Amino acid sequence: MRIWFDISNSPHINMFYDMICSLERDGHLIIITSRPLANTIALLDSKGLKHKPVGIHYGKNLLGKLFGFPVRVYQLWKYLQYKQVDLAVSQSSFHSPLTAKLLGVPSIYTNDNEHAIGNLPSFLFATTILLPESFRLNQFSQKSFIRNKIQFYPGIKEGIYLWRLSEKINARPPKKNPHLLNLYIRPEPSTAQYYNGKENFLDDLIKQVSSDYNITILPRNASQVSHYTGSTFKRVHVATKPIAFEEIAADCDLFVGAGGSMTRELAMVGIPTLSVYQDVLLEVDKVLIESNLMRHVSNVSQEDLARVSRTMTKAIQGNALMEKGKHAYDIFYQLITNCKKIPA
Repeated sequence: MRIWFDISNSPHINMFYDMICSLERDGHLIIITSRPLANTIALLDSKGLKHKPVGIHYGKNLLGKLFGFPVRVYQLWKYLQYKQVDLAVSQSSFHSPLTAKLLGVPSIYTNDNEHAIGNLPSFLFATTILLPESFRLNQFSQKSFIRNKIQFYPGIKEGIYLWRLSEKINARPPKKNPHLLNLYIRPEPSTAQYYNGKENFLDDLIKQVSSDYNITILPRNASQVSHYTGSTFKRVHVATKPIAFEEIAADCDLFVGAGGSMTRELAMVGIPTLSVYQDVLLEVDKVLIESNLMRHVSNVSQEDLARVSRTMTKAIQGNALMEKGKHAYDIFYQLITNCKKIPA
């Protein structure tokens, strides 16, 4: 079977990497398209995944996205029209379901962000919609012609791939207590359509605590790299190249994230994690907070960091969400390999 994955953002790489390797071992041919957004291209290359960059990212502006949507759909269709694709699989790629429809092949679409406007066309054109059990359906997705395509998986998206990776992380010996804690910070998703918060709102905090922690900034784009490598932030390290998740998890003592998959990933594997997301929390974020794996505060302070590092012990170990993740992986994998039973 020829399976097309549209990997259009960097978090999707960790999510699909093991799945793609397993599918290839089982004899399936994998076709990957990508997009130059965040660290997507560099991470795919570092993982050794062969891919074809298609299209560009049209920025945060809604009009730009509306213009760019049919352009990239056409570009994808043009590239794939003779590839004899049997199935399209994507995580929050709004272009994939419609492209699959034009190609006349079934598609599996999954997303954990109930606020994403791109879910509207994706839900409409996808053959199968796979959502986390906590996903809150709106009026559109409760319509019978959409609801009948929806399946739910247990836990949250990050568990689908972290259940296996956490075993490797857990096997590493614990670090000796450093003089200064290693604080990793992931800034806000400034180019995302769904993000309505402020830009660079963590600047004052970073300056305040730069002598109290070993700080590493994990920028999302070139603009943030330029901002944090300026003279104002001399005491911090800026990761100008992608760092493997395993390396971050092994080195990080405290994580501050302004939303997104990486914040949930670090929380899932037991790193003391503080979400400082500036908008309405996703249901999957609430699951982690209710499971006592993550804290959330909008207006973060130096005292908040100290409190989280003091009250949340770094303990990389199994949890109920990891067990659910393993089950979710099996559901996803079987759904893909049984695609011949899915009508286009």
